[in-house]
Amino acid sequence: MLRYLRPDLYVKSLQDVPLEHLSRRGIRGLIIDLDNTVTQWGCATLDTRVQEWFSNLRSYGMGACLLSNNRQKRVEAVARELGIPALFRAGKPRGRAFRQAMALLGTSPAETAVIGDQIFTDVLGGNLLDLYTILVVPLDKKEFLLTRLIRLVERIVLKCLNLQEPR
Repeated sequence: MLRYLRPDLYVKSLQDVPLEHLSRRGIRGLIIDLDNTVTQWGCATLDTRVQEWFSNLRSYGMGACLLSNNRQKRVEAVARELGIPALFRAGKPRGRAFRQAMALLGTSPAETAVIGDQIFTDVLGGNLLDLYTILVVPLDKKEFLLTRLIRLVERIVLKCLNLQEPR
């Protein structure tokens, strides 16, 4: 069971995702979580470094799709600002939403990576479909109440996997 919770890569932030490495692996599509991965939970604005990172994807021949369990209005507003497709109320970690995102990106599992801040939604969902999974440190401590409770279990899992938070 723990193998489904282990990310292929653990980085500090979205900007630390090694795009050149992913490109060499044949990754053409990125399924990316919204809250505490792209922007702080509940925040409607995007950091300029995040906008630059998304603009840089094209130079590596990669596309991106936001995949969030959040509501439509917020997810679509951020996706529109980034100029990428999005799926909202995704029901992660269920595979259906990940498959829908791959269809939007036109990629196969071998060509797709998942980037997110949660083990039990982003990493688990990606690993169940044999996608390349990247865990990022959450941008902020402010989160949905249930997520804060799940974070306690995540800390135990990270310890069991012998994964230390990147610096």
